[in-house]
Amino acid sequence: NKELRMLYKFKSKASGDLIMLEVNGRHVLEIIGKEPGPKGIILPEQMPAAVAALQAAITLEESQDKELHDRESPDKAPRDGLGLRQRTLPFIDMLKRNHEAGHEVVWGV
Repeated sequence: NKELRMLYKFKSKASGDLIMLEVNGRHVLEIIGKEPGPKGIILPEQMPAAVAALQAAITLEESQDKELHDRESPDKAPRDGLGLRQRTLPFIDMLKRNHEAGHEVVWGV
């Protein structure tokens, strides 16, 4: 599957590089309102809104998962696998560190 072989590599001065599978990187960029192209930049002044958008998306996903679980199989454990929270926490941390330091986050350069 070609989509799984492609990667997004996010780079910054205030934290280490962060690599995501293309499908996850694209989803994160769409959530924060960025064009998920081969290159891009997130400026420090854009980071608080990006973090807020990701946290809102996590809350929405988790409430939908709980609702679905409660309705379909209340006696079973919640689904296994990585949710949005697990996939985005390192990215949220990267944004927070770089916002505090005043550095941008870039990808594809």
